[in-house]
Amino acid sequence: MAAPDRKGVRHRKKGPPLDGSGDALPPRQEAVTKETRFRRLFGFDLEELQSWSGFVQLLNRPADPANLGVLRFLFGFLMVLDIMQERGMSHLDMRFGNPDICHFPLFNFLQPPFIDWLYIVYLVMLIGATGIMLGFCFRLSCLCFLGPYWFIFFLDKTAWNNHSYLYGLTSFLLMLSDANRYWSVDGLLNKKLRNSHVPLWNYTLLRFQIFTVYFLAGLKKLDADWVTGHSMTHISKHWVFSPFTMFFSEEFVSDWIVHMGGLIIDLSMGYLLFFDVTRPIAFFFGGSFHAMNSQLFHIGMFSYTMLATLPLFSSQDWPKRLVHKCPDRMKVILPLDTPAQDSRRCLYTRDKEDPQAKSGKQKKPPTRLIHHLSAVFVLLYMSEQLFLPYSHFITQGYNSWTQGLYGYSWDMMVHTWSVQHIKVKYVDAATGEYGYLRPGVFTGSSRWSSHPDMLKQYATCLQHRLQEHNISQPQFYFDIWKSMNNRFQQRMVDPRVDIVTADWSPFSPSSWMMPLLVDLTPWREKFQEIEKTMANETEVVFVADFPGLELENYINSDFENVSLTVLFGEVRVEFRGQENNESLKNITLKKDDKLEIPSGEFHNVLTTSESPSCYFYISTNQTEVEFKKNVTEYLERQKSTASGTDGNTAGSVNESSDDPLVEKYQEVAMRRKRRELYNSLSQLDYLKLWGLQKYFTFRRSLLMSGLAVRNIVFGTPELDQLAKDIHWASGQFDPEKYLDELAGVPMMENP
Repeated sequence: MAAPDRKGVRHRKKGPPLDGSGDALPPRQEAVTKETRFRRLFGFDLEELQSWSGFVQLLNRPADPANLGVLRFLFGFLMVLDIMQERGMSHLDMRFGNPDICHFPLFNFLQPPFIDWLYIVYLVMLIGATGIMLGFCFRLSCLCFLGPYWFIFFLDKTAWNNHSYLYGLTSFLLMLSDANRYWSVDGLLNKKLRNSHVPLWNYTLLRFQIFTVYFLAGLKKLDADWVTGHSMTHISKHWVFSPFTMFFSEEFVSDWIVHMGGLIIDLSMGYLLFFDVTRPIAFFFGGSFHAMNSQLFHIGMFSYTMLATLPLFSSQDWPKRLVHKCPDRMKVILPLDTPAQDSRRCLYTRDKEDPQAKSGKQKKPPTRLIHHLSAVFVLLYMSEQLFLPYSHFITQGYNSWTQGLYGYSWDMMVHTWSVQHIKVKYVDAATGEYGYLRPGVFTGSSRWSSHPDMLKQYATCLQHRLQEHNISQPQFYFDIWKSMNNRFQQRMVDPRVDIVTADWSPFSPSSWMMPLLVDLTPWREKFQEIEKTMANETEVVFVADFPGLELENYINSDFENVSLTVLFGEVRVEFRGQENNESLKNITLKKDDKLEIPSGEFHNVLTTSESPSCYFYISTNQTEVEFKKNVTEYLERQKSTASGTDGNTAGSVNESSDDPLVEKYQEVAMRRKRRELYNSLSQLDYLKLWGLQKYFTFRRSLLMSGLAVRNIVFGTPELDQLAKDIHWASGQFDPEKYLDELAGVPMMENP
């Protein structure tokens, strides 16, 4: 990653070798360059790392600014799009405008400002991203983007992810670099900046950062769940894997293409990008990998940002060589393709005016304090980035089953969750009255249920909300059941602990978080064997619980043939409302015992063994089975009517009746019809649909920002007028209506 320009070695047949400045090397240095195989591979000699002065000179060696300038432009452009989409500028008022909503900042003193001022913060960030793209007032633009970006990042932990963290790091590195030396407005305004060399460490840090993203993500995927193919078991069903599923089974694709392929790509991508010989391979697999991810996941601009960083590992002057091959009449509007000019920020290995240079003797370049400080910063930054993803032994209060702060760990897609049950119980300590809240009330995110720090914040927020409703001393007890990577459904939080008064510290573990039952992981193979014996309409749920705790469960009356079977340990099943039925009172079950569970009743399952208990429910949702059957019948009848044939009209669906299920059948039929129409869209219609969605997203972002500026400058108008203005700015594009217009059939009309 410290290679100054390995591509230069390839072109030395046409003339004398070049160093970073573009001038011929002395004969003695030319011989050394030709003889050193290490230099041909890495772009520098190993001896340069054996002394501090050599290391400083290497990092401050002149490098062509073209590659860095292209990266700056692409990153700024993608951030402009990201701000209005994934950063949420288009729906800020919905996200932060309600004062009753609970928020989850990194520090509790961070609170969202008034919504108009928050739009101003986003507007400053948008202006900064535009300035980065254009290279205009570059340092100031980076600050305008960086400050608001990290404020928004710390303001809401529910939106944390690895790529959002990467954007902040990249913008920070760009701010410290000289990325405005090429293809920038600053270069047009200042000839000294235009097409001038940049220190090599500008490239080194950015290449190191991208290398770290790949390599550490690969190391995290050495987790046993990923290697054994349990992290992303259902992703192989996506259409992007159709070329593979044509020849291989979904299980093979999941194990070898998704899991092992992802592991190999992450571990090797940085190395493949580094070397000239392997870089085309990296471009092919890296491009394919990120293109597939852009369709698989809702991750905003991340896939496109990683695509934009691939050329960063190429030679520093590749944009110039590309421009040089263009017709002369096009070069008027294209960036420069001339050699870069000298810069005071760089250290050159020879003095043009020194006669000693002509005799083969090189004058030691004078170093300044800035050169030494930049070398120190490079070492500190690299050390911090290598340490931070493994620093969870420090931030223990953030650790849960995801093993720490997910936002900076690079453990991308290693964990998948299945949520079975969340119960929020409150008790008024003053009166003893209790009740239950809908999970997720007062918040638009469910991520709080997976992290102890956010769970503590959520309980504190709920305490304030209920105190406003005359519950003076509310206590909150959470019963959260989740499965990670196809394990048992198990508790995540001790349901006996009041989270409001529970202790939490960022530097100590949360005692009320239940541990992951890793000893039961081998049971996953047994799950697959059991599920293969089940009919398609049968549902099965595997549960594990801790000694002394009980599961309170209710079987909906829609379910039939419900049974509970114990796999390991001992449980006691207690039924409510069955006091007069001796056969359904305090039934103890041991390994391999099976019990029929009545529908429409509550029952408790208490673990009485000294070790955790394992059991599973089997049931059939007869209502859903009947619904699917009737939907199929309805669709066949619609198909027969549309084709003009007289099909068999016998069946259980009477469309002339007032049965409310008929409307649901129609809704299912509409969704299927729209899906079929969407899949059959022409490229032009698809691009129009995509473009309209983006247009209305960007439109609302800018118009709401304009309204915020107006409100601050001229004052907020009357509520009626404000509502009209927001309605005007919020003009939404409805893809379903667009598909209805394309179809032009009555079936597509809303019932």
